[in-house]
Amino acid sequence: MAIKIVCQNKKARHDYFIEETYEAGICLEGCEVKSLRLGKANLLDCYARVHGGEIFLVGAHITPYKQADTFAHVDPTRTRKLLLHKREIDKLIGLIQQKGYTLIATKIYFKHGRVKVELGLGKGKKLHDKRETLKRQEAKRDMDRAMKDRKGQG
Repeated sequence: MAIKIVCQNKKARHDYFIEETYEAGICLEGCEVKSLRLGKANLLDCYARVHGGEIFLVGAHITPYKQADTFAHVDPTRTRKLLLHKREIDKLIGLIQQKGYTLIATKIYFKHGRVKVELGLGKGKKLHDKRETLKRQEAKRDMDRAMKDRKGQG
C-alpha cells in the first residue's frame, strides 16, 4: 500500500481515548490537493460533525496553493464534506448521540493517489486521565532505557 502521511493530530491521543478509527474520503476544491501534496495542512482543533445525515470536517486548515490563480483560492478553514458509506454514517450517528463520543480527525494521508482522513471515535480525557497516561509513558521509557543499558553491559 502506498501511503504518504500529510499531517497528524498528535494531541488527539493525548486529549481523547480513541476507541475506533475510520477511513473517510474528503471533498476538496481547486488546488487543495496540490497544497496537501506539499504538506501544507494542520489538524489542530479539528473534528467531524454530523449534519443532515452527512459528516463534515470542521476546523481543518489547508493552506492555499501559492501558484494557483487568485480566483481558485478557497477559505483555508472551510467545512469539508467527508465520504463514508451510509451504514458507517448511521453507526457513527448512533454512537455520537447515545454514548457521548466525538469524532476527531487524527491524520490526513494519500492512499493510492486519493486523499483520506482518519477519524478517531473518542471520549474526552479528564485531567487525572492525562496525568496517568503521562506517568505510564514515562515509566515505559525508563524501563526501555534500563533494558538497553543492561544489554550494553553484558
